[in-house]
Amino acid sequence: MKFSNLKLTTPYLELEAPFYTKVEPTPLDKPFIISTSQDAAKLLGVDEDLNLDDKLLCIINGSEKLEGSETFAMCYSGHQFGHFAGRLGDGRAINLGKVNGWNLQVKGAGLTEYSRQGDGRAVLRSSIREYLVSEAMHGLGISTTRALALIGSDTDVARARWEKGALVLRLSPTWVRFGTFEYFNSTGEHSKLQTLADYVIAESFPHLKGEENAYLKMYAEIVKNTALTIAKWQSVGFNHGVMNTDNMSIDGRTIDYGPFAFLDDYKKEYICNHTDVDGQYRFSNQPATAQWNLERLAVALSPIINYDEMDEILDDLFRPLLEREYSEIMQKKLGLQMQDAEDENLIYQLFRSLEMASVDYTLFFRILSRYKGNKFPLLDICINTEHLEKWLNMYESRLEKEDVSTEKRHENMLAINPKYILKNHILQEAIEKAQADDFSMVNDLLKVAYKPFDEHEGLEYLCKAVPLSSKNIKLSCSS
Repeated sequence: MKFSNLKLTTPYLELEAPFYTKVEPTPLDKPFIISTSQDAAKLLGVDEDLNLDDKLLCIINGSEKLEGSETFAMCYSGHQFGHFAGRLGDGRAINLGKVNGWNLQVKGAGLTEYSRQGDGRAVLRSSIREYLVSEAMHGLGISTTRALALIGSDTDVARARWEKGALVLRLSPTWVRFGTFEYFNSTGEHSKLQTLADYVIAESFPHLKGEENAYLKMYAEIVKNTALTIAKWQSVGFNHGVMNTDNMSIDGRTIDYGPFAFLDDYKKEYICNHTDVDGQYRFSNQPATAQWNLERLAVALSPIINYDEMDEILDDLFRPLLEREYSEIMQKKLGLQMQDAEDENLIYQLFRSLEMASVDYTLFFRILSRYKGNKFPLLDICINTEHLEKWLNMYESRLEKEDVSTEKRHENMLAINPKYILKNHILQEAIEKAQADDFSMVNDLLKVAYKPFDEHEGLEYLCKAVPLSSKNIKLSCSS
């Protein structure tokens, strides 16, 4: 099937008007396709080459519509950096409709009722980042929105300087956020909380439909999914940067990629967003932030669900599940199959050693995945080696308890420790080339994003060492 032959439905428009406003996209000038994800297209049932579809560009740019499409922006609120921000909503994202369980949305599509002081646009720089990381997170096995296509244009957009406008067509099973519930709680429209909860159950948790205490069970599912996602973020060194409640998906997937970053050298207190002056969304604080956001969601849901019961679920489920999932992932990253009482301390000492060694997080685990007792390949990538050398002695003693061959351990570790991570310095290089009309690196990065654990002969330049000047930099929210 061609993309342009898809037939959409718009179940969200069956809700009352306060949940959304209908809006038409504003097309960009002289649009052109930069990149497409055939892997994401398969989710929609599209099996024909996107690049051969002569209507693809017009549909993404808003000058044509898919059958059944009615375009709209969604209303929501949110806590931003700990403070309730009132009425927010899709300020530059416009929804097209739904097919095969996936909601289509174009980011950067123009002004909506919720644009506030914004211009409704997204620039090439941020659009490249969101397009690539959406697919990269999926490749890493982390629940995420997806991105089907990226287009550029000749439209000038004012940021700190003039930049070119761009669009990303992104996909998600749901675009409902924690902040969607917060909005209707803040306005006192509590009947709409129940309407929204019914919609969320039908869309994201259909197995709960008709269940006793379905709303409470829905909250438990949200807590569980969020915990699992955050554990995986921490395991790969992903820092979201803007964990506002309006950027938290109701089904626990990763959404809204702004000033994100993957760790370069391991720094647990790393802050990737320079707007985050207090470090609220720093890497080490993401689990606590997620729990705080879930508390805000419980408050928003309290008119229709007993708050004390939600609070008990949060206390009993979130931290234990996150910590158990994280520990299991870290044991696999270390090639450990047996449970051992000392593993918790081994992992703790590892991160203490990595911090002191000033060593690249991703590269360390990739080299460790081939460890046979020769410490020099690992020590050679460190600035300070003393603590890591002691840790490797601990690690060797722990490996002696394992009943698995070295070859099998290597195989297992290479399958969970990625070679290719979309770090900011390599993304920036791709952006600078794209701004000079060379999009080859964007498409090279897309190839490794799909399969980050493979070797990819000829693309090794995409995992080159991070320049000292680019290590653990902070980024802007401006996009």
